[in-house]
Amino acid sequence: MPSMTKRDYYEILEVSRQSSSEEIKRSFRLKARNLHPDNKNSGDEAAFKELAEAYEVLSDDQKRALYDRYGHEGVKGSTHSFDNFDFSSFAGFGIDELIESFFGGGFRTSRRSGPEPGSHLQYELQIDFLEAVFGVEKKISIKRLQECEECKGSGAEPESKTITCSTCTGTGQVQQVINSWFGQSIRVSECPSCQGSGKHIEKPCRGCHGIGLLKKNSDFTVKVPAGIDSGTRIRVPSGGDKGRHGGGFGDLFIFVMVKEHEEFIRDGENIFIKQNISFALAALGGEINIATVDGDKLLKVPAGTQSGTVIVLKSLGVPRLNNPSRRGDQLVQLNVETPIKLSKEERNLFEQLAQIRGERLGLDKEEKSDQKEIPKKVSGKEKTKTDPQINKMDNSIIDKIVEAFKSKADSV
Repeated sequence: MPSMTKRDYYEILEVSRQSSSEEIKRSFRLKARNLHPDNKNSGDEAAFKELAEAYEVLSDDQKRALYDRYGHEGVKGSTHSFDNFDFSSFAGFGIDELIESFFGGGFRTSRRSGPEPGSHLQYELQIDFLEAVFGVEKKISIKRLQECEECKGSGAEPESKTITCSTCTGTGQVQQVINSWFGQSIRVSECPSCQGSGKHIEKPCRGCHGIGLLKKNSDFTVKVPAGIDSGTRIRVPSGGDKGRHGGGFGDLFIFVMVKEHEEFIRDGENIFIKQNISFALAALGGEINIATVDGDKLLKVPAGTQSGTVIVLKSLGVPRLNNPSRRGDQLVQLNVETPIKLSKEERNLFEQLAQIRGERLGLDKEEKSDQKEIPKKVSGKEKTKTDPQINKMDNSIIDKIVEAFKSKADSV
């Protein structure tokens, strides 16, 4: 069955991804009783094979971890071919014996002395923020199993003879007949003497000790696409370990981790940045240079800008993954800086400005006497009200304030 048509193993067993091993085993037992081919009322051989495959993976902690991370591709080649099972040999079995037969070596399957697929490997790649935005090529080096150069993967010294295994007589399997109250069963398992190959090497290769494989460094150039985000997986076909007995390479899975930037904050395809501006610039408006991933860009600040105002710079965000011609936006939050320390001249200018605008900076004695005592701790949430009748300001005073804070505005 092609991997793309396989159902989710948790769905087959009707358990959640957080289920314990006991819960998975209990669910399998309940379903196996109904689906076993010997059950005349509800037996379903195809469904039972699917159930058995799901249980084989989820009952093994290592296979389950690979499946949770990579899906069906992660356990490809590590499960048994249930299509070749002879269910007639399990007639009369109890469910516990059935589980043991399937996953304790008691199933009948084809000899596994042929080529075996290699294992998948994982690599964590860390890249900078701007590399993730625009894409990058990275060279990496990993250690993986490859054919031994001395023996060309045969595991034998030159001119060494291959002898038939005496334990399994060349079959690569050993059989054991088990008698129980439920009948007789045949347990078939890999030969421990030849590891399923059916043969012995007279003189094992000194380089690989007869395995035919060695750990070696391999270099890869990885193309990281523009717009990639942390946690994204890149698959490198045949980048994993070499399989035994002439089997192919597994895959290499690269997990990308993006470093945080000092200024830019990413939110999907948009980029967020905070920018401080002076009081004078916020009041009068003007132009400043703002940092973007494409370099500094001109930003027009409208007159009367309030602290917290957000200005959108179109198409200066992160390119869409696999479609870099479309980009998100950059959002600039303007924060108005209130002067903390004022010179005498600056204070006089602000007092004149308050007087022109009709703003009162305190209460007279009569108003104070009518008010209750104000607690020492102030929430800081009070808002200053402006007389709506005053809408004009003395330009000369504004000019003086701007000149007083010119150095602050220029530094933004």
